[in-house]
Amino acid sequence: MQETSARLLKLLSLLQARRDWAGSDLADRLNITPRTVRRDVDKLRKIGYPVNATAGVGGGYQLGAGAEMPPLLLDDDEALAVAFGLQSAAGGSVAGIGEASLRALTKLRQVMPSRIRHRLDALRIDVVERQAASAVDAAILSTVAGVCHNHERLRFDYRTHDGSEARREVEPYSLVRSGARWYLLGWDLMREDWRSFRVDRLEPKIPTGPRFTPRELPEGGAAAFVAKGIDRTFNQVQVRVRLHAPIETISPMVDERWGTLESEDGGTCAIVLGGDSLTSIAQWLAAFDTDFVVLDPPELRDECLRMAERHTMISARYLASTRASPSA
Repeated sequence: MQETSARLLKLLSLLQARRDWAGSDLADRLNITPRTVRRDVDKLRKIGYPVNATAGVGGGYQLGAGAEMPPLLLDDDEALAVAFGLQSAAGGSVAGIGEASLRALTKLRQVMPSRIRHRLDALRIDVVERQAASAVDAAILSTVAGVCHNHERLRFDYRTHDGSEARREVEPYSLVRSGARWYLLGWDLMREDWRSFRVDRLEPKIPTGPRFTPRELPEGGAAAFVAKGIDRTFNQVQVRVRLHAPIETISPMVDERWGTLESEDGGTCAIVLGGDSLTSIAQWLAAFDTDFVVLDPPELRDECLRMAERHTMISARYLASTRASPSA
């Protein structure tokens, strides 16, 4: 029979690995009697682990949530995943958790076996303490996640992309992350339709509203709906341009999500590009490294002219730097 301390650790590991355990199953796993299982459960309770028990034929044991966070038993892959997640979170898209993440990572590394620490070091990333432009406050993210879980209406002030603000009230359903940005999918009560909102642009109003009965999510689910909204945001304008290069040369440079190509005679091709502004598209055109002609809209020609003037100014600065005396 295992020593008591080793058996307790094994029992704790089993309780953490699965939500519900029958007493007989635990006894079989540990090669002890059900009575010994009950005594070991009492010992875990005395050192701070809240173990719930139910009597009867279908009864068993379940590790509950306590007033404080007790130690966790993690296998190698679990410890590595937690550590790498903390390391990434220190410079991630949620503001206010970087310092706490580094403190937790330091504590975890102190008790890591060397074999796990070496694997973590191989995955090490350099953390630069620079908050992303769209970083979300951790408290706001927690509040939004809570109302999604509890199915409670949420009122918030929302700042749109043009800077205007409005009060919104929604039935919040899910948080979706895309890159460094977090989005809330909700049923807009005023517009009576599904909407997605950038979490970094909203300010929740407390207390939250009444509970609601969840609706059926839009086709494809929350992530698909948000993805479609992002595509619309980044395709506010469309342009058509003739590139003086064959389609075979240009095709590898064009992702199907933001551009389509059409072959033309004479070794040229036409491209239809989508973007959030004509200015950004004018900047992208330089990446094709070939001559081009703007076909539509005419306003893109004005943006290209401004871009050319800027590049001329930049070129003059670089040329002047080569002629200047180092002692000047």
